[in-house]
Amino acid sequence: MESPEKARLEAFFRQITTRFPAGEHVTTLIITHLLSERPAFLRAMAATSTVGAVLPKPRSVDQPTLEKVRRAFTVHDLSRELFADSTWALEYLEDTAGGRNVILIDIGGYFAPCLDTLVEKFSGRVLGVVEDTENGHQRYAALDRLPCPVVSVARSPLKDCEDHLVGRSIVFSTDALVRARGDILTSRNACVIGFGKVGRAIAQTLRAQDLRVTVHDTDPVKRVQAHSHGFRTSASTAEALREAELVLCATGNLALRQGDFSTLRNGAYLASVTSSEDELELGSLHGLYKRTPVSEHLTRYEITGHYFYVLADGGAVNFVHGAAVGSYIHLVQAEILAATAALSHGRFQSGLHEMPAPDRQAIARTWFDYFDG
Repeated sequence: MESPEKARLEAFFRQITTRFPAGEHVTTLIITHLLSERPAFLRAMAATSTVGAVLPKPRSVDQPTLEKVRRAFTVHDLSRELFADSTWALEYLEDTAGGRNVILIDIGGYFAPCLDTLVEKFSGRVLGVVEDTENGHQRYAALDRLPCPVVSVARSPLKDCEDHLVGRSIVFSTDALVRARGDILTSRNACVIGFGKVGRAIAQTLRAQDLRVTVHDTDPVKRVQAHSHGFRTSASTAEALREAELVLCATGNLALRQGDFSTLRNGAYLASVTSSEDELELGSLHGLYKRTPVSEHLTRYEITGHYFYVLADGGAVNFVHGAAVGSYIHLVQAEILAATAALSHGRFQSGLHEMPAPDRQAIARTWFDYFDG
């Protein structure tokens, strides 16, 4: 990012934090993708809270950015296991922010399994959670009850712009990795599993690149929507996979389980939109399939009579190329800042919430002031 763009971004975030000031002093624990534009967002978070720790998503870390962030913030390693054990999660929170008012910034529902324990037993107060992704939204929504406010920006209209461009970046990276092997995608049969906002963008981009696209979604309403857009649809995963030479999983949940992989046709390429542990049950294949690296970001899975290729180890394939979506991502980051401020003021009761429309409109107007032209 060039100096004028950096200055513009810093000014945008200053305006956002002025428009949405934090209330009482809070500490934030921030799960985040750590890409080149992220330090500006972290500095904005630091302007309204004490950043107790930054926890980068393992498969979306730019090393130079990580080194820069480590000079300014405490950085801890992140895994699903870290917060799966409530006792360990509580010890971690006590060590990191004991006795303080805490807001948890999440990408993917990492805090969901231990949230009850953290809210009930933490020596400070958990004021709430801000969740960024559809995957995480589903994890929090699936809990029997939410012991504190969870503000989700996953389904915000401001995220539509980002989701559309994420879909395009997924196809770009998939195409680049396949071409690096000397292959092309044009005219192939493709299957998109999941027809949410990102899945829809993927399907539309694939069709624009002359692939024949079939869509599967467990929600019949989503299948009807896909059908109305002119896509072939399938009511079952097995049927959707059977003829697909390219499979892109965009459910925000577990798309393929152990039994599904045997349905893949020989030579099929398989890629994911989210973290591999969230979308693909690849661990179940260890000991069954031989894994052979074909290139840095392409692995061949093979058993007698059957083989297929997995891109980027099953992780979000667009992060291979930086997952850039331009300045639209700052709309979502601004909404996360606004949600953090709202939680610090105690604006929400326990439960799942979205930011009010007037707040989103204010963010959009501010974005136009800084990034329109």
